[in-house]
Amino acid sequence: MGRVTVEFYGVPRQRAGRAELAADAETAAAALARVAEACPGLRPLLTPDGRLAPQYLLSIDGDRFVADLSEPLPVGARLLLLSADAGG
Repeated sequence: MGRVTVEFYGVPRQRAGRAELAADAETAAAALARVAEACPGLRPLLTPDGRLAPQYLLSIDGDRFVADLSEPLPVGARLLLLSADAGG
């Protein structure tokens, strides 16, 4: 299992009460499950069918958004969790 870091921006940061969380996870789904365990304010991250809740976006290393939460993550990946309505 690889170590990844989940960074929180905007509303997710407020709900998490922190800027980031390090987790052992092989997939984005596993990383988000760790986030939900550690940050109760972010528990509704996943829908009942296992998808990312529509109010959130998840990016790997700031390069691309995650479409498939079961996709394997590289060790050391940085996942960016932000509000879907973020922008300017």
